[in-house]
Amino acid sequence: MKQGIHPDYHQVVFMDSTTGFKFISGSTATSQETTDWEDGNTYPLIRVEITSDSHPFYTGKQKFTQADGAVDKFNKKYGLK
Repeated sequence: MKQGIHPDYHQVVFMDSTTGFKFISGSTATSQETTDWEDGNTYPLIRVEITSDSHPFYTGKQKFTQADGAVDKFNKKYGLK
């Protein structure tokens, strides 16, 4: 690998803005804002709008827009009387 062309990879704390859920991960993102983590170290804090803690797919609160399948639509349109 060439030296000096890659961004600095370090530990960062990501925080969900809506729920306050925090997790630590490696990233090249930087921030002026910092936070103290459970291990006693201080890490840069990156605020994000959606994480697995607030996304409807992971929370089970997702809405299903397609209730009828193709067969139901056909039967509704040309249905047996």
